[in-house]
Amino acid sequence: MRLRILADNNTLIDHYFEGEPGFSALVDTGECRVLFDTGFSEVFQRNAQKMGEDLLQLDFIALSHGHLDHTWGLVPLIRSFTRSEIEKVPYRRPVLVAHPDVFRTRRKAPLRENGSLLSEEKCREHFDLRLSRDPVWISSDLAFLGEIPRRFPTGSSPALRQILRDGVYESDQILDDSALVWKGNEGLVVITGCSHSGICNILARACEVCGEKRIVDIVGGLHLIRAQTSVLDETIRGLKEMGVTLMHPCHCTDLSAKIALGQAFTIREAGSGLMLTY
Repeated sequence: MRLRILADNNTLIDHYFEGEPGFSALVDTGECRVLFDTGFSEVFQRNAQKMGEDLLQLDFIALSHGHLDHTWGLVPLIRSFTRSEIEKVPYRRPVLVAHPDVFRTRRKAPLRENGSLLSEEKCREHFDLRLSRDPVWISSDLAFLGEIPRRFPTGSSPALRQILRDGVYESDQILDDSALVWKGNEGLVVITGCSHSGICNILARACEVCGEKRIVDIVGGLHLIRAQTSVLDETIRGLKEMGVTLMHPCHCTDLSAKIALGQAFTIREAGSGLMLTY
């Protein structure tokens, strides 16, 4: 499996890629090419072009959750598909895999829209949608985890966050937050967007879905921003119990969290342009 980070808050040292507060990664299993999240803008496309990655030839798009920094890049992606149709450039119509809540309207004060710019109906015009609360095997070794059972504390507060259901705004628990897991011969690689559902919960779900307890690597956001010491300590304790040794934390993981994690695990640099192979 080959993983390339197309957009992140940070960029790699001495590599001239762009960054933004968002996340996007390209996963190639050999069986399929999967775009995981699309960031906030067209940054992921510009970086992909510099990397020589063709985003017109995608088999799947998987969305970790519906927030603006993970879904708003769908608009420039659709624009590129439309240009291809006009210019008669071949492209694939990818299957979009996500939780059923991913396209719901969301608010987080003072933002009027914190969720997807596109409705489910509009997206069906451009993608083959596969919305599921249950895990979805994208290929023989790559799975979308669906809705994550929350057995461990998430460290994420729903304060000021609202989601629109049946015409009424209610507190948003971000139940659509999910992740990808790749199962290799040596164990699991878990690829996260923001981990609003809690990284320990995500790992537990990945192990359950794959029938595998060995965790090779974690790549992505851990939603550890200004986290309380108690939350960090509990997270580190849970990760140790699961046998985690290596991770590439990025996006919504701040410096204090990386320092704390680095005292317990091997932490590797991550950012726009990173390429990993397993």
